[in-house]
Amino acid sequence: MSFAYFLRRAARYWGDQPAVLHRDRAVTYRQLDERSTRLANALRGLGFTPGARIAVQARNAIELVEIECALYKAGLVKAALNPRFTASEAADVVGNCTPIAFIGGRGYTHYTPDSPGFASVERFVSIGGVADGYLDYETLLAQGSDMMSDYTPTADDLAVLHFSSGSTGRIKAAMQSYGNRLASLRKIVLGMDRPAQPGDRLALIGPITHASGMLMQPYLFCGATLVLFDAFEPAHFLAEVARLRITHAFMVPAMINMVLNEPDLGHADLRSLKVLGYGAAPMAPARIEEAWSRIGPVLSQGYGASESTSGVTRLGIADHAHALLSDHARLASCGRPLGETEVRVVDANGREVEGDAIGEIVIRGADVFQGYWNAPELTREVLVDGWLHTGDLARTDDEGFIYLVDRKNDMIISGGFNVYPTEVEATLYRHADVLEACVVGVPDEKWGEAVKAVVVLKPSRDAQAADLVAHCRALLADYKLPRSVDFVAELPKNASGKIARKLVREQYWHGVARRVN
Repeated sequence: MSFAYFLRRAARYWGDQPAVLHRDRAVTYRQLDERSTRLANALRGLGFTPGARIAVQARNAIELVEIECALYKAGLVKAALNPRFTASEAADVVGNCTPIAFIGGRGYTHYTPDSPGFASVERFVSIGGVADGYLDYETLLAQGSDMMSDYTPTADDLAVLHFSSGSTGRIKAAMQSYGNRLASLRKIVLGMDRPAQPGDRLALIGPITHASGMLMQPYLFCGATLVLFDAFEPAHFLAEVARLRITHAFMVPAMINMVLNEPDLGHADLRSLKVLGYGAAPMAPARIEEAWSRIGPVLSQGYGASESTSGVTRLGIADHAHALLSDHARLASCGRPLGETEVRVVDANGREVEGDAIGEIVIRGADVFQGYWNAPELTREVLVDGWLHTGDLARTDDEGFIYLVDRKNDMIISGGFNVYPTEVEATLYRHADVLEACVVGVPDEKWGEAVKAVVVLKPSRDAQAADLVAHCRALLADYKLPRSVDFVAELPKNASGKIARKLVREQYWHGVARRVN
């Protein structure tokens, strides 16, 4: 079985039904299968062989769905850049994964072979318009035959490089194989609270190069329609649910907060909505209760990571209902393991913890990734004896529900995006006025956590908070920017003279029950 087989079968079952909607454009299942086959053959016709990386950077568009399907069919590796990456970040990741081709959407066709990091790129392709030095996407697609690809993947073949910021301050690439992706599909389909069916419609609100894109293949497998959004505007989302009869959606908690603050919510028609999944960051129980009463009894939470290819635990709709009825504390849980994935919470010696003891979440299963691209030492740190060590600290109750407590590392999750303090600190240190910097996550009602910089300036320097934020904006994606800056005379140090980040962070979390928000 392969993704190519599933799509071919879907085209036979539901050929004239829409597979993807974006703005006023629709592509049917038959068209998606045919166009992705032609693209796969066109890419192979350029001499690209299985295992070669194809970099992609674009905002949500139907072509991104076609590209993913085509790369699966051709055995080429998708290396999708977050559309919010700066040129500096793009240079970093492209230079590391050395793609043979780059496909850019509108606003991302300024790269050339002379751009930093892009020396390996032999072909540049543009989506949605002509660009100098770029082959037009539709022209390329038309060059491919409609013959079914002869590529047959194995479970260990690399399928995707999934990029996220690394604990060292550099962006890392999680290697996800075909076996990982198929295991993820099985788990998502089998674990659906209210299974998707032909005619159902899934709203993909965030970048489909990011977490929400993991839902594309499972919902295509079920015959549902993917509805792509350009951006998240609460009023627009509510209107589209009513207009398009959207049945399924996935949000990060910050988006749900925005919906709850939207004046139109009170008279929105949400009767079609069957499931509103949320994840990528914990959600405050009070917000869960409010969302349940105002949006509807449709909430389902998941916990996972790019290293686990998708969610590994679920607090389903029935779990939410039970918690609201008789156990409010359970709303703080991220649920129980689902599917074939093993999840344990262990102490420093690898023994499972019991009662209120806190340990680290470790994961084992067919969906656990193959390691980090070009980072064997980092891979060895997180993959130990077949178990993925997440760095997330948690406890479990006697029914197997897992409760996130804190993070072993210092990662900040802001609006569902991972931010590593060392990356932001490294950027702050590039400002001429900064002597020392410590970046921490602080509680935030809208984003779950917000990035805060605590800074010591050099003597006689007078940089203001706005100056430092503007400096970071030129070098970092916007979700990594400090939302606030505190200036102090000195930062606390530990015995070895290192900045004591935990002490800096503690003052902002004093009195907060959970150390994730």
